[in-house]
Amino acid sequence: MRSVSFVVPGDPQGKGRHRTGKFGTYTPAKTVAYEGLIAHMAHEAMKGQPLLEGPLKLTAVAVFCPPKSISKKKLEAMLSGVIQPTKKPDADNIIKAIGDGCNGVVFHDDSAITTIDAAKRYGSVPCLQITIEGK
Repeated sequence: MRSVSFVVPGDPQGKGRHRTGKFGTYTPAKTVAYEGLIAHMAHEAMKGQPLLEGPLKLTAVAVFCPPKSISKKKLEAMLSGVIQPTKKPDADNIIKAIGDGCNGVVFHDDSAITTIDAAKRYGSVPCLQITIEGK
């Protein structure tokens, strides 16, 4: 079973909705940039290996920094996992950004993902931890 793991630094972001403008529909620039960052980190992790095939499992952990103005007790609860983030972005939108960012880099198409394990957590360094495994 082949797999690839990598970390996308910074605040996790979800895929933004398509917008309609004067010249038709478009993907917001922030989403395009974040999917590009995911693709870049995935490309580095692949190290020239062939794309993963067949049914795939995607595991993603979105790590958010706790708010700065909270009590020490609440901070400890957040960092230990007792309190989990319920703020935006939605976990499903984060998964969509990962799938689109990894298309053609880790796998041919995100339709090959058959199993998803996603979580949102608090931590001291914001990031998106991604593992994609062939079954």
